[in-house]
Amino acid sequence: MPNYFVNRVFSEEEEKSLSEYLLRASKHHHGLTSKETRVLAYEYAVRNKKKFPSGWNETKSATYDWLYGFMKRNPSLSIRSPEATSLSRSTSFNKTNVAAFFGNLKQVHEQHKYQAGRIFNVDETGLMTVQKPPKVIAAKGVKQVGQITSAERGVLVTMVGCINAQGNSIPPLLVFPRVNFKEHMLHGSPPGTVGVANPSGWITKDLFLQWMDHFIQHASSSKENPTLLLLDNHESHCSIAAIDKARDAGITLLSFPPHCSHKLQPLDRTVYGPLKKFYNAACDSWMLRNPGKIFKCY
Repeated sequence: MPNYFVNRVFSEEEEKSLSEYLLRASKHHHGLTSKETRVLAYEYAVRNKKKFPSGWNETKSATYDWLYGFMKRNPSLSIRSPEATSLSRSTSFNKTNVAAFFGNLKQVHEQHKYQAGRIFNVDETGLMTVQKPPKVIAAKGVKQVGQITSAERGVLVTMVGCINAQGNSIPPLLVFPRVNFKEHMLHGSPPGTVGVANPSGWITKDLFLQWMDHFIQHASSSKENPTLLLLDNHESHCSIAAIDKARDAGITLLSFPPHCSHKLQPLDRTVYGPLKKFYNAACDSWMLRNPGKIFKCY
């Protein structure tokens, strides 16, 4: 039988910190699976420059043996099946989830007394180079009406937007679907916009860390001048590095309940809808002024 108390990777204090994070995530109905926990442990070990088995590097995750030992040393944790809440409470917009979220919001607000200008919401949205065609006037009775778009298949650019409760915004971060970012890609963008590259065009954990540096600079967030950042539970937001960076910069991270952001998240409710509408209108206008040309993201 393996001895789970020898050859430990983390100190007792480090394991306590990891255990507290897992419990907090579970409380917010965003518990990590055993695989996600092992990946988290690997990231935690790399970040803290710990000595760990070479096999961890091959899979980019801790082993099952480490996980079982960690669970044995931290009896407050257990592997539980979440199906009892996965469809009824945890994945729906209802009074239980909403009350829990606003309870957490009230608690952190009373603790820090945030002014409106220190409460922020961050979220990602995708912008395509193929616009959604607007409704047009056509002959009555015609079932199919054509409208010129830039191409049949579009290219995705992810925009990371951030606003505060005072009505101000942080300049966006744009993720271009390229291997390398070039400055000309930001031509005509709002002042202060940051550009990065990822072949898929999607946000990643590392790119979100870059956005956090951008946010800290523009929001002047620090332990002396703290901020509250509301966000969803996307995996790119939940890394150990992001949590550490937030703590060091005086940022309190508060997640919306899973699958409820379309009802609760300010950016989803008030900003991104009009943005997409005006973006599509601008694309249509450009196509009319530039017949025969293809609309590109750079």
